Amino acid sequence: MSRESLLSAVQQSRTFLDRLPEKRVIASRPRKITVGEMKSSLRRFTETLDLWSQPEKLEQAMRARFDFIAPDSGPERQELLVTGYYLPVVEGSLSETPVYRYPIYRKPDDLTGVAPRLSGEKISGPYLSRREIDILGALKGKGYEIAWVKDPVDLFFLHIQGSGLLRLADGRTLQLNYAASNGRPYTSIGKILLDEGKIAPEELSAPRVRRYLAEHFEASRALLARNERYIFFRFVEGGPYGSLEVPLTPGRSVAAAAEYFPRGAPAFLASRLPVVDAAGTLAAWRPFSRFVVAQDSGAAIRGPARLDLYFGAGDEAGQAAGFMKSGGRVFILLEKKERR
Repeated sequence: MSRESLLSAVQQSRTFLDRLPEKRVIASRPRKITVGEMKSSLRRFTETLDLWSQPEKLEQAMRARFDFIAPDSGPERQELLVTGYYLPVVEGSLSETPVYRYPIYRKPDDLTGVAPRLSGEKISGPYLSRREIDILGALKGKGYEIAWVKDPVDLFFLHIQGSGLLRLADGRTLQLNYAASNGRPYTSIGKILLDEGKIAPEELSAPRVRRYLAEHFEASRALLARNERYIFFRFVEGGPYGSLEVPLTPGRSVAAAAEYFPRGAPAFLASRLPVVDAAGTLAAWRPFSRFVVAQDSGAAIRGPARLDLYFGAGDEAGQAAGFMKSGGRVFILLEKKERR
């Protein structure tokens, strides 16, 4: 990928850090790090990228200036799992119609005690479940609807991704971004279908789950309700925004557990990317290695051995992200202490 995309992603991390006090501790793993130390590390990283056109010198400088640290997973080292996410485009309307009848809700007024995602989401007791909201209509008609879509499966995948583009009938697109969740646990529908023998292990992917739901439309709402976690949205401009409240960069931004990956930190990732053919099927896997930046979080992204790579917006990004499920290695880059 280009140097420019990496510089853009790093600048977003610096924008996030500029909002915080210099002495605030933002990480305790892999070591204690303050805002000021992370800003210094990112400045040094940006300076080192001046050697981009000279790969051997770039590698030498990176190794000389930075510690490459594997995320701390304790005595039992876990194998890294890399998945993907994207920005779906969903057909919708700003008013309810017989066609557009499945609501997208904003954060309800009585959902209290929600902290920003960057500091960990906490609410006082679980809020309404997906079943209560979508099947029993617990929020219907209370003025929390901000848009409507025509396909409940599209709406569910919008919840899974956490952000999306709403495409209106007049051709306009509006940016939907995460606002809050109901604080309930996330359950993978794909895992349910796998455990119940509805999908074979070798077939499991987001496109296959979507096809199953479309083929079993009548039963799909009850199945989807088994994932109790529910996402509320807001309209934004210039997104999508990750948990640091800065725009994400396709191919560079990753969602990671903040307990193990310092927020805003660069990392070096080696894994495999899916190659999707014109028919939308998985044709091959392509090895890759690149610098990425920890700028997001996710309910399913827990522990030191999970990363979610942001693929961008639209169907092509969605196909690749849907198949992305691979092992790999990742190293967090932190400026060597003696240079601080």
